[in-house]
Amino acid sequence: MKLTLGFSTCPNDTFIFDAAVHNKIDTEGLEFNLFLADVEELNSKAYEGEIDITKLSYHAFAYASKNYLILNSGSALGNNNGPLLISKRKIYPDEINSLKIAIPGKNTTANLLFSIAYPEAKNKKEYIFSDIEAVILDEEVDAGLIIHENRFTYLENGLRKIIDLGEYWQTKTNLPIPLGCIAVNRKIDTETQKKIDRVIKRSLLYAFENPESSLAFMKKYAQEMNAEVMKKHVELYVNDFSIDLGNIGKKAIKTLYEEAFRAKIIPEIESGIFVEK
Repeated sequence: MKLTLGFSTCPNDTFIFDAAVHNKIDTEGLEFNLFLADVEELNSKAYEGEIDITKLSYHAFAYASKNYLILNSGSALGNNNGPLLISKRKIYPDEINSLKIAIPGKNTTANLLFSIAYPEAKNKKEYIFSDIEAVILDEEVDAGLIIHENRFTYLENGLRKIIDLGEYWQTKTNLPIPLGCIAVNRKIDTETQKKIDRVIKRSLLYAFENPESSLAFMKKYAQEMNAEVMKKHVELYVNDFSIDLGNIGKKAIKTLYEEAFRAKIIPEIESGIFVEK
């Protein structure tokens, strides 16, 4: 059975999917047509239900839940770390609402978290996530939300942290922060959904057991990222919740949606958003 599979070029995704897409494990008869793109492009395609299996920001899933279910494996949940709000100069908390802020996409989880933390900060402009450091340095904006590998490079570029939204969330809820998920199209039958879940988990376990095996695939799409940054990236975003969300991971996701709905950021999401085990 051939399925379309969309994920980002970030090391955490290529690390997770390497074994599955290169037949290093038993895929139980599944084959994959790959679509690699920035997460915001993947988010957009999910609103139309175009891809069978796809990476999504948890914010975007709120608008794509009619088309998709969240798989138990493959998610990125942060433990006391998440998107960073950074700037070129020192920023005080009471200034944030009046700043011009670069965001990596309207429906990214970074923007969702920021909107929960600072609902009055409305002056935002969307950029590709990799351009945000540059527009801050050029003073095109006052501050910016950074995700992915930029959290490992902003200090060396002379920028400073205003707030880590993962720390904000952990303090507020005592739960990990749901950043991105792997979702499966609802049109796919239940048994195949479960099979996909098993294959992704198997792929991830293989990557943990054979960490050198995925390096070539990771480097192929992260050419400007050195090996140490790639390693830190994986260590930060691929963890036990990636293997299986479990009860705590699912509670964190539900709490995020409850908070966002209460703040009138997202529509109410119906129950039954996870793939059955």
